[in-house]
Amino acid sequence: MSANFTPREIVSELDRYIVGQQDAKRAVAIALRNRWRRQRVEGELKDEITPKNIIMIGPTGVGKTEIARRLARLAGAPFVKVEASKFTEVGYVGRDVESMVRDLVEASVGLVRQEEEQRVGSRAEERAEERLLDVLLPRPRPKQEGMGFEVRDPGSSGGIPLGAPGQDISRVEPEDEGKDESREKMRALLRKGTLDEREVEIEIPERPTMPSMQVFGAQGMEEMMMNMQDLFQSMPGLGGKKKTRRRKVTVAEARKLLSDQEAAQLVDMEKVKIEALERAESSGIIFLDEIDKVSGRQGEHTGPDISREGVQRDLLPVIEGSTVTTKYGAIRTDHVLFIAAGAFHVGKVSDMIPELQGRFPIRVELDPLSREDLVRILEEPRNSLCKQYAALMGTEDVDVSFTREGIEEIARIAEETNAAGENIGARRLHTVMERLLDDVSFRASELSGSKLEVDAEYVSGQLSEVLASEDLSRYIL
Repeated sequence: MSANFTPREIVSELDRYIVGQQDAKRAVAIALRNRWRRQRVEGELKDEITPKNIIMIGPTGVGKTEIARRLARLAGAPFVKVEASKFTEVGYVGRDVESMVRDLVEASVGLVRQEEEQRVGSRAEERAEERLLDVLLPRPRPKQEGMGFEVRDPGSSGGIPLGAPGQDISRVEPEDEGKDESREKMRALLRKGTLDEREVEIEIPERPTMPSMQVFGAQGMEEMMMNMQDLFQSMPGLGGKKKTRRRKVTVAEARKLLSDQEAAQLVDMEKVKIEALERAESSGIIFLDEIDKVSGRQGEHTGPDISREGVQRDLLPVIEGSTVTTKYGAIRTDHVLFIAAGAFHVGKVSDMIPELQGRFPIRVELDPLSREDLVRILEEPRNSLCKQYAALMGTEDVDVSFTREGIEEIARIAEETNAAGENIGARRLHTVMERLLDDVSFRASELSGSKLEVDAEYVSGQLSEVLASEDLSRYIL
């Protein structure tokens, strides 16, 4: 995370994508800034400063998940979203709670690996270009002068072979110089893109095929299965020796495949693992959604809900700080930031066991969306639905624009539909917009070069039949 991102700047950045919910934005902005502050603390006190976990309370579709996701992107931190309802108490069939920490480490490894591949990207492209030129125009072979001897570098004391037995690379004929010139001409054509559509045959690594096994049960079983698969893949005959296969592709595809191969070879995976573990420990964010689904107390539920309190008790040590073993190494969760969220339609936060409530000292309530909020969601964010649909139709040369009155009518319909049925917040806008532009999306290729202005009259005309029947609107909108 950039040291210049103050809480005010973090909130301003979140405002570009999320409408309203200022209290939640302030809470996560302070939590993110405190991480940067902790890194600047010196001495033993640094390890004693732990993140203040947050629990966000609010109905579905008001921005809880989006706030956490955008925060992680802004910080460049490992992020994983998990559903609390998938976890079960030890001894019951389901996932154990430590799996979310393993998922976080996997996300961290992927993030660091991607950064390293970008760092060596230019070198990988150069090496891929040489391999591609070898396919298009093989390098000139040295003249053979005899058999049974090796040409060695006279300047090296160890006599390192420079060529295969029987090859004298010190002699280069004039025709070889001509081939070098041809190679440079081929390189220029390759960089210009002239050869992109030509087909070539290259070797690519073949992924080992193994029967997939999925085991649910006691804690640690999932990790054991991952380690067993890694062990099998390292054994000869079961993936230890990487097999390759020849594949015919275009030059453009070959450049991408070869660049990925070279980047993977240039990246030091041991360095990646060490960095990924450290980053997951110090800046990882776990978003624990649907926490209200496991908020029951013992004795209040029976049957399938019997393990709710057990899940809460299993979450306690992980959130408080414990060591979790992953296939990349052990990770401490003391400084992982946990952001929980739930609608709490039926229950309330106080239904959670007191110990777990204490692990989330910051509570933020998110407001339901009003009609004005829905209008702003359609207009203001950089990725607003109106901009998305206009861009989609623009790919087929159909100019779609939305008037202010049209946007207000869309928001009115979404609000009334939410009030009449299940309130799904801003997600209702997706269903309304999809139904509104259904005909245009279907006939876009036939309407190339035309313009469409979505005003209040157009919205009413397109959705009047659906809105006329309350039963029908309940299913379609």
